Amino acid sequence: MIQNNMFSTQGIQPLQMKSATESKPSTPAETIQSFGTYLQNALGSVAAQEAQSHEMSNQFLVGKANVDQVMIASEQALLSLQLTTQVRNKVVEAYQEVMRTQL
Repeated sequence: MIQNNMFSTQGIQPLQMKSATESKPSTPAETIQSFGTYLQNALGSVAAQEAQSHEMSNQFLVGKANVDQVMIASEQALLSLQLTTQVRNKVVEAYQEVMRTQL
């Protein structure tokens, strides 16, 4: 089974109710910064999968890897890149739609 590691769900915790005194609401700048960090980590993960795919190809050429390992690594990298491209396209499309909105 092929797994996409771009959006890892291992660290997800169940939702819990928080009291108002437990944490202060984050400012828009903090939210943007944390979202930017999330995007940077996701793009770094895609780049790492691409590098792993190239490394597996090189190992295959010298006879250190099986063809099935190379194909799995390259398909994972391809799927991650396609997902990233589709997310980018949707973000650009949403931005263009907002810019066309007349106030």
